[in-house]
Amino acid sequence: MKRTNEFEVVPKSDADEELLRRLLDASAALWNEINYQRRTNFEDPDGDVWEIDEYRGRYGGTLGASTVQQIERKNREAWRSFFALREKGEANSKPGFWGNQDEGRDLRTYIRNTSYSVKWGEYSRLEILVGQDLKKEYGLGYRERLRLEVRGEPNWNEYDKQGRLELYYDDVSETFRAFQPVTISNSRLAQPLADETAALDIGANNIVACTTTTGEQYLYDGRDLFKRFRETTQRIAELQSKLEDGRYSSKQIESLYRRRTRRRNHAMDALVRDLIERLYDEGVSTVYVGDLTDILETHWSVRTNAKLHNFWTFRRFVGRLADTAEEFGITVEVRTEAWTSQTCPNCGSTEDTTRHQDTLTCHCGFEGHADLAASETFLRRHETVARPMARPVCLKWDSHDWLESPRSPRPNEEHTNPQVASVVVRDDFVVS
Repeated sequence: MKRTNEFEVVPKSDADEELLRRLLDASAALWNEINYQRRTNFEDPDGDVWEIDEYRGRYGGTLGASTVQQIERKNREAWRSFFALREKGEANSKPGFWGNQDEGRDLRTYIRNTSYSVKWGEYSRLEILVGQDLKKEYGLGYRERLRLEVRGEPNWNEYDKQGRLELYYDDVSETFRAFQPVTISNSRLAQPLADETAALDIGANNIVACTTTTGEQYLYDGRDLFKRFRETTQRIAELQSKLEDGRYSSKQIESLYRRRTRRRNHAMDALVRDLIERLYDEGVSTVYVGDLTDILETHWSVRTNAKLHNFWTFRRFVGRLADTAEEFGITVEVRTEAWTSQTCPNCGSTEDTTRHQDTLTCHCGFEGHADLAASETFLRRHETVARPMARPVCLKWDSHDWLESPRSPRPNEEHTNPQVASVVVRDDFVVS
């Protein structure tokens, strides 16, 4: 099983930082040269994209021969992906450049698995290979590597094999960061505590609504998260409108794009981790998630479609959900969730229900939170739910963690107990 450690890298001195920046800048320059040659060959009817010059002689003294090889290989992988998408008829553009010398390059490199080492402990450190020319210039020994401090707790500090390291400078947080792919033995995975089941309803305002066969319900509110995403998008549009004719982007615009994407991905990854850990504690062994095609083909409004098509990255979300669930021995299955949002979980009707914002009502007397009701209906299609629903837990994003809201929506009490009056939930305010 393959996983990734992500951590911050900190140079120990100004000289080390300068050396590291030169290493990453040279890597970006190499990528740009290779990519320019391949793009030129692509436009030439007689050109061959795969035929490029030998760059080890020019860049080996700075990067080291193995790093030159890895950047060449990474660029080749990007072009293979481009051709694969092209054959499928999917819209895509040719591999791009890592910035330029005038406006600043994207500082990034890829280091072969045998050309670096990571030591975890009280004084965690990363050691990477650099070219002999840089070693001489900065006083490193012939066999010495650049030693950098590491901050952060790895998800996997014991692994069977490490992969190619990606090292880059994050200009949003102004830190150096690294991604370390690792291969983990399946024997180190956790096992489910029981054989319970959960179902997820994925939506526009509430990112995930979850119901389990234990009677627990979780609601992850995405309104604030999408609001920040939309504000950044509007700022990008404003800057684009001020560009000179013939220009389509700028360093500030690219920075905003990266910041928007990283904020969204950070929140989504944290959501997946928080949810799976809760489900593991509930003894869940199987998670049903709705077929995302159904959602993408539904057109509610321009604003909703903006959330679904621009903000959401469904394929990435489900992939991360499956990967994280695998760590805990939980299986993720994609099933159709057609009509669950219009189905009454009390009587099963789809014709007598009305949805208004977060509320679903039915002529049978049911009133409840629409997304939670949809996840419950989705679950009941596949599993028998004998337990009554507990009070749902609503979680909100605070830019760092998903925290439980004191105004968590109540379940529909009439649905779970006919002797108690119903409860209507609107935007996390409870109305009896």
